[in-house]
Amino acid sequence: MKVKTVFRCRDCGGSAPRWVGRCPVCGEWNTLVEELDGRAASGAVTVVGPRSSPVPISDVDEGDWSRFPTGVAELDRVLDGGLVPGSVTLLGGEPGIGKSTLLLQVLAALAGRGRRCLLVSGEESTHQVRLRAARLGALRPKLWLLAETVLAHVLAAVGDVTPDLLVVDSIQTMSDPEVDSAPGSVAQVRACAATLVQVAKQRGLAIVLVGHVTKEGTLAGPRVLEHVVDTVLSFEGDRHHGLRLLRAVKHRFGSTAELGVFEMGDDGLHDVADPSGLFLDDRRPGVPGSAVVPAAEGARPLLVEVQALVASTSLAMPRRTVQGVDGARLALVLAVLERRCHVKLAALDVYASAAGGVRLVEPGTDLALALALASSASDRALPPDVVACGEIGLGGEVRQVSQLGRRLAEAARLGFRRAVVPASAPTPPDGLQLLRVGTLAEAVDGLNLTPLVQ
Repeated sequence: MKVKTVFRCRDCGGSAPRWVGRCPVCGEWNTLVEELDGRAASGAVTVVGPRSSPVPISDVDEGDWSRFPTGVAELDRVLDGGLVPGSVTLLGGEPGIGKSTLLLQVLAALAGRGRRCLLVSGEESTHQVRLRAARLGALRPKLWLLAETVLAHVLAAVGDVTPDLLVVDSIQTMSDPEVDSAPGSVAQVRACAATLVQVAKQRGLAIVLVGHVTKEGTLAGPRVLEHVVDTVLSFEGDRHHGLRLLRAVKHRFGSTAELGVFEMGDDGLHDVADPSGLFLDDRRPGVPGSAVVPAAEGARPLLVEVQALVASTSLAMPRRTVQGVDGARLALVLAVLERRCHVKLAALDVYASAAGGVRLVEPGTDLALALALASSASDRALPPDVVACGEIGLGGEVRQVSQLGRRLAEAARLGFRRAVVPASAPTPPDGLQLLRVGTLAEAVDGLNLTPLVQ
């Protein structure tokens, strides 16, 4: 077979005969990589198994294809009850965030319940995985381990073990000898993933693939990889903090609104039943520049402390430093404070962060961030029993946000007694008083921050 060189897009899998700055298929810049053009470059995938026949949908027997719990409560929450036989799940996350640890705990829990499990490690030796399993207490007789990177050998092991769950760590290390490309290339990842999806559907085998992520935090490899799998999970967190967040980006068998929260310990990941309490454990009430926001992460409200600090500077261009807060929303809030509330911050350094390592990107955090900035600028602390939630518009108006009733109920459960909310907010739960505001200026004035920031 004659082999030639092509340039293939990492995002969409499209090809070009020569390198160009912009992908001709999806339009993304600097995503073309050079590789050898072989069988997978044409999109051909070997069909395995007999031809299936169409049947009426009402005659399809569910049989044993009902989902089974993984034994890890927070993962089951995100998966809406557990894994579905015949499904393929893609788990992505930054290196060292705990993907392998989480999956090893899942395999141990399932093997402890009598299910046969196979872990294929393409990045570590069997001895390395065994040492981690011993540290996590995950040594189980029904948990099988294979260190392999050749797809044909992996499929042979699946036939020998006949597992209920197969974990491949990671899909970027797998290679098909029939594809003339290096492991991790667009062609190899696409071909190996397509073959594993076929095997999952034919055998009724649940498969979990571990995927690498790029420096931007997106899954590496062709975008078609996300399309062919049934579920895409994102495992996030700051490696300098113990908190880890698991969310479903795509889920064909349930909602993508749930959020799983874990805490990394010496003996592995632990479920966090009350994440709001964890976020507020180290909070110091009465400190200027601190505000609490009931954020909505999926269907679960979380109370998070937003901190801000403004300081004088000798620089011609003042700093704008953020951690866990969207930088674009910070710029918007600063502009509204300057223009609509006459809080002068343009010549000051501004630092903003979300405590605990969580990342807040939703508009509902605008009001709390603005009040934290005004509090720091006035050097006057917000009352310790106040939460704030609302989106800020360019006109300075405070707008309604989704699931506000659920957010306020979570704040009341944790002992907060007052909430600064949009004027159209629903009736609050018992024990919680609302300060309804139509504009950000009303909120700043209502909390007595105006005199010191004029």
